[in-house]
Amino acid sequence: MGTSHPESRPWIIDKILNNDIKSIVDIGAGSGTYYDALIKTRYKGTMDAVEIWEPYATEFNLKKKYRRLWIEDVRTFDRFHHDLAIFGDVLEHMTVDEALSVWDRASKYCAYAVISIPIIEYHQHAINGNPYEEHIKEDWTHQEVLDTFPNIIDSWQGDVVGAYWAKFR
Repeated sequence: MGTSHPESRPWIIDKILNNDIKSIVDIGAGSGTYYDALIKTRYKGTMDAVEIWEPYATEFNLKKKYRRLWIEDVRTFDRFHHDLAIFGDVLEHMTVDEALSVWDRASKYCAYAVISIPIIEYHQHAINGNPYEEHIKEDWTHQEVLDTFPNIIDSWQGDVVGAYWAKFR
């Protein structure tokens, strides 16, 4: 699959462009959706990525898109030295405790983070042999995201996904 529901993307791109974001780490880059969207804008900062499923790196040519690409599980990733961490349809692929642990690590180093996540019951199994596409927590609600992840200062709700902007410092 390697991509996510597009309805929150314009809101997220607008937030990135209207804040002082010079460096981004795209967590769960998939097909490079956010990279592709940002290069069509005036964004001139650097973009790195973390992708757990190595076949996506080849299929979507991620090494050419991003300045640095780590083939790694974000649950063990410790290089959040960027202005912004993008969690684009990633946190539903782990337990709530795992998602909070990742969020906490990002909050120590990033100035901002953005979440895009399904806010309806959204069942998903492994896709094209990728077991990491399975939704572990598949029933997030808008209020639950707000109550779970600290430092959210703005949000947007669509029919399928919600987007959440956090400021850490």
